[in-house]
Amino acid sequence: MGTQRKSGRSGASVALERNESEVQEILDRLAEAVTEGNGKAVAKLWAVPALVLGDTMARPVSTLLEVEQFFGGAKEQYNARGISDTRAEVVELHWPTPRIAIAEVRWPWLDAAGIEKGDEVSTYVFRRDEAGKLRIQAVIMHGASSDM
Repeated sequence: MGTQRKSGRSGASVALERNESEVQEILDRLAEAVTEGNGKAVAKLWAVPALVLGDTMARPVSTLLEVEQFFGGAKEQYNARGISDTRAEVVELHWPTPRIAIAEVRWPWLDAAGIEKGDEVSTYVFRRDEAGKLRIQAVIMHGASSDM
């Protein structure tokens, strides 16, 4: 995938690379932070304002503290359902612009023995900031395949 250069506000040149491994790395860090219950680490992967959409919700996110609080309790919620781990499986990735990536991601629900107990799918919109850092800007939650 190609690299393009654009000048940022400061006049500095920022490389805009369409990099699949960078998206996977962010998703891997997201999986680790969520399963550890580390809301602060999750918040570092986001940009605000952001939006989380699902069939029954539309949640605007104005601050990184909201992201931290939203994901801070996820570990307990998953553990209560027998889920202790997950991994990001990128189903589809495309870059409509050099700064925006859209990834459909499957998250298998794994128990303590590593056995899959269901999954959920979400689409993530990433946007590269002025410093060239790729961050999550929006999520569309498709839902779960299993209702544990």
